[in-house]
Amino acid sequence: MPDIAERTMLLRGSIALPDDLKLVTAEFQEGWNCVQSGDTHWLDKQIRKFGWHFIWIAEGSLKGGVGQTSQEAIASAVKLALRRVRERYNAAEVEHIKVTHYGWFFLAAVRIYSYQIQQNADLSFPAESTSLLIPPRARAAGIAGSRSSTAFSSGIGLSH
Repeated sequence: MPDIAERTMLLRGSIALPDDLKLVTAEFQEGWNCVQSGDTHWLDKQIRKFGWHFIWIAEGSLKGGVGQTSQEAIASAVKLALRRVRERYNAAEVEHIKVTHYGWFFLAAVRIYSYQIQQNADLSFPAESTSLLIPPRARAAGIAGSRSSTAFSSGIGLSH
């Protein structure tokens, strides 16, 4: 199993991607693959280079996991968080990891965010799923502001 770090991207096994995209992945768990070619920013650039869309969904999931090593604890937390990613979204980013060592075990807290990678610019879902969509580079530049205040105080966004 690949090591998981912040900015790691995970893709559903059934994801459609541009034909010429050179992507190295490793199987993670439960139908998800870990991108080993690069991090979120690298994947964003690659997807957009082919004219596709890399859309951040304002829907995060924070989960905890335990393990005998820090990576086992992180993998356990990521596995639980990925179960909260709605099936219509085909990618997820590991945004934040905090690991604490308690003698003979590790406890990891992991936050992940959903993404949609697609060729079409139209992100149309049923009416109940209104989302705040912000490209990662705008978010990274601070234009998007705080996730919690931007996505949820305005009444826009999804929560689990």
